[in-house]
Amino acid sequence: MKVNILCIGDVVGRPGRRILADKLKSVVEERSIDCVIANSENAAGGSGLTPQIYDKLLRYGVNLITLGDHAFRKRDIIETLERTDNIARPANFSEHAAGRGTGLYKTTKGPVVGVLVLIGRLFMKPADCPYTAADKWIPRLQQEADIIVVDFHAEATSEKIAMGYHLDGRASCCFGTHTHVVTADECILPNGTAYITDVGMTGAHDSVLGRKSQSVLKSFRTQMPVPFEIATGDVRMNGVVVTIDSNTRRAERIERLRVNTDVEETVRYDSDDGRAEYYNNF
Repeated sequence: MKVNILCIGDVVGRPGRRILADKLKSVVEERSIDCVIANSENAAGGSGLTPQIYDKLLRYGVNLITLGDHAFRKRDIIETLERTDNIARPANFSEHAAGRGTGLYKTTKGPVVGVLVLIGRLFMKPADCPYTAADKWIPRLQQEADIIVVDFHAEATSEKIAMGYHLDGRASCCFGTHTHVVTADECILPNGTAYITDVGMTGAHDSVLGRKSQSVLKSFRTQMPVPFEIATGDVRMNGVVVTIDSNTRRAERIERLRVNTDVEETVRYDSDDGRAEYYNNF
């Protein structure tokens, strides 16, 4: 059975939430999306997630929520992490940390999608080995899910690419988050895993990673503490749509998706011919 999964990059603040509220349901309908996964660790004021915003994201059409290094920035999300199975923080955090490293969603077609979240170690705060965590959790997740998707929340592109090869053939998709800048390396790896180094950001792109550029410039130039205000211009939703055969667990297609007010752009990689096709939908 063919299952279409939309993986959305870091949702930043109110602008990111607003475009999800306005555009997500139409994208789901137009593209026959069966499951929406959204990294939402920056959804609350640019850092963290609250229970209220968690509920809103579900109403907008998100089915699985992933978090990263800001998972516990808002303390009131901890109860939600403990009691729900559709939100996941990095599995290679301490085993004593609140919440789960995996999430589950049963699609209306029947197949269950499982998401595993891992966090990188290069240029990041200390964490357990993500490769060991993948080896530990994927066999467990295979007992519960028909399709496994991994959100690798990491800074270094080399670490992300290495993880793609580590997961090839064991996960149906591995997508990168955290850097907020979309990469153009989407592909299907030799053993059937769809991969992209970073799916980008959902938020204001007239900015530095979703924050007002002048605030960030002042910080860089003065080396002084500066509040990073959320930017509001040029709001886009970035992600990838992956088509997976739930029987073989292999990806058949991956395409980049960008949605803004006027134009939706996609880039598709087909496993049949190994070529990327570029086109605009006006």
